[in-house]
Amino acid sequence: MNELLYVVFLSLLAGAAMPMGALVARLDLLHPKLLTKEIRQFIVAFGGGALISAVALVLVPEGADKLSPLTASLCFATGGAFFYWLDRYLSQLKSSAGQVVAMLSDFVPEAIALGAAFAVGESTGLILVLLMILQNFPEGFNAYEELAKSSSLSSSKLLAAFFCLAVVGPICALTGYLLLANVGTFVAGLMLFASAGILYLVFQDVAPESKAKNGGLPALGAVAGFMLGLVGNMLIST
Repeated sequence: MNELLYVVFLSLLAGAAMPMGALVARLDLLHPKLLTKEIRQFIVAFGGGALISAVALVLVPEGADKLSPLTASLCFATGGAFFYWLDRYLSQLKSSAGQVVAMLSDFVPEAIALGAAFAVGESTGLILVLLMILQNFPEGFNAYEELAKSSSLSSSKLLAAFFCLAVVGPICALTGYLLLANVGTFVAGLMLFASAGILYLVFQDVAPESKAKNGGLPALGAVAGFMLGLVGNMLIST
């Protein structure tokens, strides 16, 4: 398969995990007894574990490897400050689109990094695809349930919007592949910028939502999400 088409396919596959998560959430809302509260929290926590694995195993190591300590820390600090501002801004607006913005805020830079990685022949591209799928599914699940409660849009329109979001992946991946492959320092900085944002989102949104008063199943979900990211990283890297 032509590498360009391969990148488009993989990024679309990663993006498709968002509407797949939304479909499961829609099914859960139609049949509330299908998933228990603990299972829902497990899914959310699983996404948090996958997000942290993306930060710890790929984004930070790859980004920091190409930058000086000062530049790396500036990119990371800028990412944290930006996501803090974005979170405060969306809270003031009380917009139901906040969950979608939060979901895209890590998906977009990861998809760009995915395309750039394939363009320069790095193996991190496949690792990123795996991690993006693991995190996009629970993020899509959580975002749909939040939007269904706060938005006036019908379920069919919400699902259609989630399917449209999947197309963002190939657009960003092609941008990274065609335009940013030779700007390695920029992509590295973007990885660290996204890493800070992911950590902020995990501790601001995912961890509180996944906490259970009785039982540790949701916390186990975070461990499982990170473990799958770790195993995928080890298998692809060998």
